[in-house]
Parts: sequence; C-alpha cells; structure tokens
Amino acid sequence: MSSKAVAASAPKAGAREWAGLAVLALPTLLISLDQSVLFLALPHLAEALRPTGTQTLWMMDIYGFMIAGFLITMGTLGDRVGRRRLLMIGAVCVGLTSLLAAYSTSAEALIAARALLGISAATLMPSTLALISNMFHDPQERGRAIAVWASCFMAGTALGPVVGGVLLEYFWWGSVFLLGVPIMVILLVLAPVLLPEYRDSGAGKVDLLSVALSLGAILPVVYGLKELAKYGWSPGSAAAVLVGLAVGAAFVVRQRGLESPLLDLRLFRSALFSFALVVLLVSMVAMGGFYLFVTGYFQMVEGLSPMEAGLWMVPSALASIVSAQLAPTLVKRLPLGVVIGLGLGIGAVGYVLIAFVGPVGGLPLLVAGFIVVFFGSGPAGALGTNLVVSSAPPERGGSAAALSSISGDLGVALGIAALGSLGSAVYRSGVEVPDGLPAEAARATGDSLESTVAAAQHLSPELGGQALAAARDAYTGGLNAVAVVCALVAATTAVIAMTALRGVGAPRGGPVPDAPDETSARTANADADGGGDGISLVPER
Repeated sequence: MSSKAVAASAPKAGAREWAGLAVLALPTLLISLDQSVLFLALPHLAEALRPTGTQTLWMMDIYGFMIAGFLITMGTLGDRVGRRRLLMIGAVCVGLTSLLAAYSTSAEALIAARALLGISAATLMPSTLALISNMFHDPQERGRAIAVWASCFMAGTALGPVVGGVLLEYFWWGSVFLLGVPIMVILLVLAPVLLPEYRDSGAGKVDLLSVALSLGAILPVVYGLKELAKYGWSPGSAAAVLVGLAVGAAFVVRQRGLESPLLDLRLFRSALFSFALVVLLVSMVAMGGFYLFVTGYFQMVEGLSPMEAGLWMVPSALASIVSAQLAPTLVKRLPLGVVIGLGLGIGAVGYVLIAFVGPVGGLPLLVAGFIVVFFGSGPAGALGTNLVVSSAPPERGGSAAALSSISGDLGVALGIAALGSLGSAVYRSGVEVPDGLPAEAARATGDSLESTVAAAQHLSPELGGQALAAARDAYTGGLNAVAVVCALVAATTAVIAMTALRGVGAPRGGPVPDAPDETSARTANADADGGGDGISLVPER
C-alpha cells in the first residue's frame, strides 16, 4: 500500500481526542510557567528565606537541570510502563512537590523541593508528546496537534511573569508554586477518561547504569554551559562540559551493547530524525541566547517591571502560536523544507530589525522585531517536533519525544552561554565609564549592566544616572551584536533546511525511514483506542 493510501485510511480524531489534547496542554503550559515565574518571586524569596547568592542561583537552576537530566530516562520509562500511567504518576508528584516548594521554610528546603519538582516535571514532557502520536493517527491532524503542543511552551513562558505578577500582588511568594496543584488535579481526573494508554510490551528492564550515565552526561554539560554564560570561561565550567562529553561517550558505548537500551541509537539512522533534532537545537541556540538579552533590555534599559515586560512579550508569543498553527496547512502545499526555511528567513529579518534598536529606534522597534522573530520560529518548532516524533516507530515515541525536548534544552543552554559571552564581550569593550565614579562603581559599570544597576543605588542621582546611561548604551550595543549573529544563524539554518529537506512533503503514514527491521517489527501493546501506527515523512512523488 502506498504512503498516500495509508495516510488516507488513517482514522480521523474525534471529540475525545481533541478534548484529550486540551488535557495534555495543561502540563505543557505548567512546565514553561514554572521556568519563568520564579524570576518575579525572587525578591520576596530573598526577604523570607534569606538565601545566599549561591543558594539563589541553585533555586533558579536546579529545576531545569533535573528536567534535562531525567528526560531520556522518563521518556523510555513511559514506553515501558505506560505513557498515561507515567503521566498520572508524574502529576501526583508534581502536585506534592509544588506544595513542598510553596511551604518551604528555608532556602535548602526550597532547593530540594525544586529539584524534586524538576524530576517530576520530566515525566510530563515526553509523555504528553508521545501520547499525541497515539491519539492522532492522521498525519495532518497530528501535525496540527503537535503545533498546539509546541505553542503552549511559548505561551507559558510569556504568561509566567504576568500570572506571577498578579499572584504576588495579592498573595505570598509560595502562591506561584501552587499553580501546579489545581492543574494536576484536573489532569488526574480527566486523563483516565480522555487519554489512551500505550506501552511497548517487548521492552526489557530499565538499565540503571545507563540511567546514571545519562545523568552524568547531561547534567555536567548543562551546568558547565550555564556557568560559562554567567561567569565567563573558567577551568571548572570547561571541565564540567568535558566530563559530561566523556560520560556521554561511555553512555553511547553501553547503549550499543544492550539488547534493550535506555536510548535506541538506531533512531539516528533516520536522516530526517537526526536533521530535525539539529534544526530544533540550532533554532533554540538563537532563541535562548536572544531571549535573555531582550528580557534584560525590557527591565534594565526601559525600566519595566517583570510583569510589564511579560505583557510586552505576549504579542510575540501570540505570533509564534499563529505561525505554528499555519505551518501544518502550508506544508500541504509546499515542501517541508521550504516552510521551515521561510519561517527561519522571516526570523532572520526580525533579528536584523533588532540590530538597529540602538541607532534607529528603541522599545517599539524591539517589540516589532521580536514579534517577527517569534512568528518565524513557529514553523521550525512545530514541524521540527512533528518530524522527530513521526520519524520514530511507535514503541520508541517516548524516547523520541525526550530527545526532542533535550535538543531544545541544550540549544537554550548553548545559546545563553555562547551569545551571552558575546554580548558581555561587546559590552565590556564598548562601555565608556564616566569620570568621577568611585573605584568600586567604576568596576561595576565596566563589568555589566546588572552590576551597574546595583551600584547606582549607592551613588548620587547625577553620578548614578551617568553610570546607568553608559551601561545601557553598551548593553544595547551587545544586544545589536547578538541580533546580527542570530540573523546569520537563522539565515544559514534556513538555507540548510531548504537544501536538506528538498522534496520532502507533508507527513504521511508508512514505514519508518531507515528504521532497523527488528525495531520496526517489535509489537507494541496498546489499548484498542490508543494504539499508534508507525509514521514517517516521505518525499513527495
């Protein structure tokens, strides 16, 4: 049977499946909200818990570290024990750990609660995406459902400061963590009714040594990249990245020798699968590093509160959602590479606009450019994620979903480290420290805008204003330089996408490209309403 015939015979989703997608959107929104909402609560946390500077950093970072570290394990575990079951177990854990975080009485307790919350959240991300492939058999409907899923992340990131600002206006700092409790209760009530179950009956036991090696590979790399972004190059941060890479090599060697590996490396035999991961990673390198500078510009250059900054980011999030929803329709008429490439090209134009924020315009030009950037990013996120999931056999859906999320996380970390270092270097080389500043304030002004803002509070209004003006000009110069690099990255990726995906059309049912025979033939055990078909992307004929 031809791929077009298989696609035509795929059952259409009904009201139950679309209602189930709304249920899956809830944890997706929550994860992205949890990653951005804490920025607002930091001053309140500092007053209540009195954390040290190091403890404050761990409060912020430990959640993302744990998510990234456990994604592979949880994605594979869901394939083995059941994706809906793991989703519900994770929902219970997220609810309980959210309560622990909300009512923490010390900085150490909050760090521990955030770590447990990150491990719990890692169960949600691959399960939600893998279940979509079980619920939506029609390739076009699945593409649209994944576009909705991808849109939830950007919406949650933009809404986090807004929602957090409203909560902190009326409640105590712990309220920002309690968001997860009602959301998880709703998930637990509706999941058994609306979501199918799916597990791979042929999978073996989870190899605990592989779990340890995956953590030893991912956590040091992410930690080292974050340290490089915050403090610049140091032997410790470089050593962490090298250790992670070495452990990662050991992880790969072990997976090749296992009959039931934690991560089936044969997935990478699909050129489409591998390329989709690269597109997701590279696009997030630009977005992750650039997002850091834009939020800093809103708050430290324009003087906006975090909630006001969040409101200014809502239009860009909406633009991303719109383009992500348009992408599945466009790919019916245009090759996949053209749609992704056009989106990345539009994003490059947005970066170019922002490169002129300093000499030409301020906040209006930045917001306009940011909207264009996010509009262009929607197709890459939605179609790239769909490409990853569709290129994997159904019994490896959780692993594929985990790899999709990890590529995004690593892209963000790489972007923050590389582009953050670039922006800092441009700042330090371009800042003109005013004469007459005390030595400590002069050092702060020459170091970063953040340190200048803190130092200006202890200066006279005149000197403080001069220091801030110089620092803001230099910061804007760094923003412009980062925008130029992002434009080049986006444009280059657009050309590569159009070239590498030449002739690849809309998702269709059919055999998994380049999939090994024994993997493709493995029988998956699913409920009657929850089984999935192998889906791939094949060239148009």
